[in-house]
Amino acid sequence: MATFSIENFGCRATESDAAALRGRLLAGGLELVHDHARANVVVLNTCTVTAAADSQTREAVRKIHRVNPGAQIVLTGCYAQRAPEELAALEGVTLVVGNSHQTEIPSLLGQFAAGVDPESARAGQFVPLAELHSDSMSLARGPAKILTGDIFSQSLLSIAPSEDFIAGRTRPILKIQDGCNNRCSYCVIPFVRGRSRSLAPEAVVAEIRKLIESGAKEVVLSGINLGSYGRDLEPKARLHDLVGRILAETGLDQVRFSSIEPQDVTEDFVALVASSARIAPHFHVPLQSGSNRILRAMRRWYRAEHYGERIRRIRRCMPDAAIGADVIAGFPGETDEDFEETVRLIEELPFTYLHVFSFSARPGTEAWKLGGRVEPPEVRERARRLRRIAQEKVAAFRASQSGKRLRALTLARSGADWTEALTGNYLKVRIPGHWPANQWHSASIERATSEFAGVSE
Repeated sequence: MATFSIENFGCRATESDAAALRGRLLAGGLELVHDHARANVVVLNTCTVTAAADSQTREAVRKIHRVNPGAQIVLTGCYAQRAPEELAALEGVTLVVGNSHQTEIPSLLGQFAAGVDPESARAGQFVPLAELHSDSMSLARGPAKILTGDIFSQSLLSIAPSEDFIAGRTRPILKIQDGCNNRCSYCVIPFVRGRSRSLAPEAVVAEIRKLIESGAKEVVLSGINLGSYGRDLEPKARLHDLVGRILAETGLDQVRFSSIEPQDVTEDFVALVASSARIAPHFHVPLQSGSNRILRAMRRWYRAEHYGERIRRIRRCMPDAAIGADVIAGFPGETDEDFEETVRLIEELPFTYLHVFSFSARPGTEAWKLGGRVEPPEVRERARRLRRIAQEKVAAFRASQSGKRLRALTLARSGADWTEALTGNYLKVRIPGHWPANQWHSASIERATSEFAGVSE
């Protein structure tokens, strides 16, 4: 039996895509192995949100080809959609398949296994790479084959098969929304993910029921712009109403949200999360900058004072909620004063963690053409300063939880005398002893460290 391995790069939406692809490959008769060196086929689901993400993919290809030169390397995901020719030029790559045709990878691999050239099998549907246009498909002639096309023509989502949730894994990710209709000036993701599109509420509820039957206790609802869920459906739907249906129509223990844009953190949404112990008290609300001048240049839809009001509303309603944010350091034109405004806002707000990114210009975005670039050493120093503040925020939140008893779900990681678990408010804790993954425990927080909060049964 042919074997495959798969590795995901990037966000929770890509994790969901990788899970769906893994399920399809298993259903197609391939055997999953966890070591790229032993796989006949290696699938890399790529990210392209930063230049560093691109570099990580290229380095992974070189390493895999070095240790397993006979493997067929298949690249898919956002980088494959954005720059397929760039990836096809890498030694060892067999197939480059964009997000637009990711669901076809199992059949393409089946054609390779049968000795059929996918190009001839799809005669009449492909053109030479040099003739590729945004609204056409191509299968390149040469060492690597390319299949990509117009992502904006996509209208359906892929669901990770529930069979892919294996007992022992925890917190399956269910992508209920994909794409984005916003055009933030720094972001390439809308161009590789397409328009915003949603799963019908009935499909979401049905899939969660399957996940529960497979043993899931927590499901993470994810999307590229999760708060826009349902606006493309007919009739329109709301994330708020979908969650109400999940709570009423399924026995799911806990639902958690991925990132929510500030404008979607409404008073009603905060009240919804606060209303049920079955919703994880965890908000990830991208900030990007605390300077209104930079927010305008980023084409973000809010101002710093509006953002701050929404974060403070969360803390008033839920004193123990986890509140995280994304922040970009060194956006073009960011002055010392702009940066200090960001620092002051972050210091004032009750964040419990931050994801800090150094600005990375992405081809095709508006920011790619902007002048006023901040020098790299200064960008690095600003990012370091933000990360130091983030560490202080993490430590303060952990200390605030000392002495509290929290419910935590065991994860796969363990040590000599402990098992890692995750609380509803996004604290990783160590449960004494060895326990299977995907079990609830009641943990009393005893102390705080840089990584874990100590717990006792």
